[in-house]
Amino acid sequence: MSNQILFWSILVLPWLTLIFMKKETIKRFMPVALFSTLASVLAVEVGENLGWFIYEAAASPLRTGSYIIFGLNPVITIWLFHFIYGKFWTYLLIDTVLNFGFIYLFHVYFLGSRGLFQEIGITPSLNALITTIVGVMAYGYQVWQEEIFACPEKAGFKTNLQPATAKPLQNEKENPHNDK
Repeated sequence: MSNQILFWSILVLPWLTLIFMKKETIKRFMPVALFSTLASVLAVEVGENLGWFIYEAAASPLRTGSYIIFGLNPVITIWLFHFIYGKFWTYLLIDTVLNFGFIYLFHVYFLGSRGLFQEIGITPSLNALITTIVGVMAYGYQVWQEEIFACPEKAGFKTNLQPATAKPLQNEKENPHNDK
C-alpha cells in the first residue's frame, strides 16, 4: 500500500465511524475534539521546531502529521469521551494506555519501520507523557464546557420566553403608529 493511500485512509476513515454515534453526542464532544486537535497541532509544531521528531512524508498537499492530527485525534477523542467521560481515573488510565500504544506501536514501530517518522531528541515515553498531559487538559476543558453550557432547566431556572415570531400580531386599534 502506498504511503499516500495510507495517510489519506488515516485522515478520512475515522470520521466514517461517527455514523454509528448519535448526533447529539457528536455535538456535545466536538468542542473537546477540536481543543485536542489544536493542542496536538501546537505540540507537533513545538516538537518539530525543537528537533524532537521528524515526519519524513505527509498526506500531500498537507504538511507533517496532519493525517493523524485531523483524522485519528478528534475522532478518538469523541469516542473516548462518549464512553468514559465522567470517570476521570478510568479516562486517565485508558488515555495513557492508548497514548503509549499509539506512540510505540504506530509511531515508532509502524511509521518508523516505513521510514516515515523518527524520534530524535525525545524518547517515546516522554512523547507519550506529553500526549497524556494534553489528554488531561482536554478532560479539564470538557468539564469547563459542561459547566458553562449547562441547560437552564437543569439549573432550576425556567423561562417562558418565546421567539418574536410566536408573538400575536397587533390589530389596528392597538397600534397608534399605523398611518392610513
